[in-house]
Amino acid sequence: MYFLKTEHSFDAAHFLSGYQGKCANLHGHRWRVVVEIQSETLEQDRQKRGMIVDFGDFKRDLAEAADFFDHAMIYEENTLRPATVAALEDEGFRLIPVPFRPTAEHFAEYFYRRMTGRGYQVARATVYETPNNCASYAE
Repeated sequence: MYFLKTEHSFDAAHFLSGYQGKCANLHGHRWRVVVEIQSETLEQDRQKRGMIVDFGDFKRDLAEAADFFDHAMIYEENTLRPATVAALEDEGFRLIPVPFRPTAEHFAEYFYRRMTGRGYQVARATVYETPNNCASYAE
């Protein structure tokens, strides 16, 4: 089995609605996303011969997925009052609602599925909230 791994980072804020502790407050992270893909075979065509995929394509696709969240406030849908969302948007803040609690665990699954949807055979996706704390998702 062959494996390739690449990573990309983005800066974003979030909070955990309903959580009892510090993470209930709005705070930010430098989120680091690491995706590992796998293949039992290598490409045989001239350009990509001897590769699983072109690293440039792999890096670009992960960067595109991660950069969507860069410098935004990520929040779980329906956890902020409509008036709060409207006020923040009126101030020009970039808000991204997601259909899950924005934890490292959920983001690991999100990036796993996003890259799988781009045609990659993902072995594992890992998301770091801090340099020492991460969550991974694999099927």
